[in-house]
Amino acid sequence: MCQRMAYVSRRIHLFFETKKAHLLVRSDGTRWLKCMHFQRHMITAIVDCNSRRCTRSLRHPRECRLPTCLQNFGDEIQRDIDKVDEYCFACRAAQARAARDAAAASSSS
Repeated sequence: MCQRMAYVSRRIHLFFETKKAHLLVRSDGTRWLKCMHFQRHMITAIVDCNSRRCTRSLRHPRECRLPTCLQNFGDEIQRDIDKVDEYCFACRAAQARAARDAAAASSSS
């Protein structure tokens, strides 16, 4: 099954194979190495699944209103454009909050 990837920013078309029946989103971003979280900076491509049962596909009939058709995007294809050897902002905030709560609990005891 041949799939089409249309680059949003460059308007280039590539062809490749995938087994997913969902529309895929390809995005560029930062990989935080200590927690392995991905921070998306921009979406560079949307991959059409070519399924008539997916409402986001170009092959899905416009007049179709079946509730059984897929409504959501599938997995995100994450491309690391840079890697940071730290925890992400959310993990650092959670660690600071946990340390603050632990300090408050130990001082009140």
